[in-house]
Amino acid sequence: MADIPGRTYRVLTLNNISLRGLERFPRGGFEVSEEIGHPHAILLRSADMHSYEVPDTVLAVARAGAGTNNIPVSLLTNRGIPVFNAPGANANAVKELVLAGLLIAARNLEAAMQFVRGLNPGEPDLDATVERAKKRFTGFELPGKTLGVIGLGAIGVEVANMAQALGMRVLGYDPAITVQRAWQLSASVEQAQGLDDLFGRCDAISVHVPLLDATRGLVSASRLALLKTGAVLLNFARSPIVDEQAVAEALKAGLLRAYVCDFPAASMLDHPGVIAFPHLGASTAEAEENCAVMVADTLRDFLEHGSIRHSVNFPEASLPRLAGTFRLALANSNVPNMVGQISTALADAGLNIADLLNKSRGGVAYTLIDTDAPISSEVLASIATIPGVLSARLV
Repeated sequence: MADIPGRTYRVLTLNNISLRGLERFPRGGFEVSEEIGHPHAILLRSADMHSYEVPDTVLAVARAGAGTNNIPVSLLTNRGIPVFNAPGANANAVKELVLAGLLIAARNLEAAMQFVRGLNPGEPDLDATVERAKKRFTGFELPGKTLGVIGLGAIGVEVANMAQALGMRVLGYDPAITVQRAWQLSASVEQAQGLDDLFGRCDAISVHVPLLDATRGLVSASRLALLKTGAVLLNFARSPIVDEQAVAEALKAGLLRAYVCDFPAASMLDHPGVIAFPHLGASTAEAEENCAVMVADTLRDFLEHGSIRHSVNFPEASLPRLAGTFRLALANSNVPNMVGQISTALADAGLNIADLLNKSRGGVAYTLIDTDAPISSEVLASIATIPGVLSARLV
């Protein structure tokens, strides 16, 4: 069926969101504001929600970006609330920054620029001083060097393909690479047999994995010891993925030529081998617009049709809507007989199921059910009380 007559969805923004994204919400069907009560959805960028009291009316949370460390995902999952993000929308912006960081490290550009800034403009033989000093900043060219890319998601694939196009040999490692990303990856990118294999064969390594318990400290002292002398380490993922003390020791020992990252750390700011940016990965006008548009479209599709795409905690779920049907969307614990209990409740109410989709992801399942007749509020309330149902709504 079409949207429920008179339904207006309220979206609360916790940060400034690109106008191009906000324009994706049609007037009349949506109210979007930073000051709105009883919101159906929350849209944000970097605002910290861990101490935020999420209203009972919230059906979804969406971040106009990739990482969701600022969102209490587990808590929202237990409440049946999907968390959406915008994977890949900022991939080109991060890829370009990775390239910039790699070139800065390869050609010693930061040290060279600092040298020039320290020159005395009144020096009588400035040109000769420059010529004598430039040997200190001799670097290397990229073609023929080997880049290892850890994590072949949207950004990792872009970085790998870029490096390959620049004449670098590229090793990739991602045991969980998706079919979609595999199709996008250049056929010339080689598969590393494991992380130790990758670290032992590369002149530079770029990390592009999410921060999880399994990835915390992934770049460790033992793995850094496998690197070729004078290697470059690039981290544009998350700071804790790298053991910073081990990196500092590798820099001091000359094992690492440079550590390029997007996360300045107090313990490493004074180290001459550290090149740190102030979290600029997605800081382009284009990336902000792309993220806002993607997440707005995803959020609208969920609110209006119950579809789930680009969620970090719920399964992908999309069911074409049949004319003349009425939709029920449910989130529940992924345990046996949930669909059976829900179907029985609908049958007891004399409702016929025209179509059904059930998907699961870890401990949570999501179900879309289309019925031939309207579902009453009493039947909805009855279904919501079934043990294991986390959320239930009419769409």
